Amino acid sequence: MHVMFVCTGNTCRSPMAQALLKQALVNRGADQITVSSAGTGAWDGAPISEGAYLVGLEHGLDLSGHRARMLTRELVRSADLILTMSSQHRARVSELGGEDKVHMLGEYAGRDEANAEVSDPFGADLASYRQTYDELEQLIDRVVSRVAGRVK
Repeated sequence: MHVMFVCTGNTCRSPMAQALLKQALVNRGADQITVSSAGTGAWDGAPISEGAYLVGLEHGLDLSGHRARMLTRELVRSADLILTMSSQHRARVSELGGEDKVHMLGEYAGRDEANAEVSDPFGADLASYRQTYDELEQLIDRVVSRVAGRVK
């Protein structure tokens, strides 16, 4: 099974979510699940944002090797489950042929649609990145069992 997270630039939210889910799956021994990320407006090869990098380090995650990539039809096709940070990202995944496998992360974690979007810390202070990381951590905690349970 392949899970993909999608945000805008693929330098903040989706790479943090990717790292959090990978870590949660390793802790469960669910090694048959792969996790990746992409962005609807990413610059291919861009590094992780400084704020996401620093907050990752605070939590023992080294995101220095991450490189952004643009969401493409091929990437959408390669994923079994696509979790987005906003409704705009979900709409773009659907445009690329993924309407049957895309959900907003917040909704997939049980939030109602009005509270399902994950705030974008890009360009904000470190406190905003910490807040987004904490939000992602809570959401991933809610979905890891659901994701692991999808593997036969």
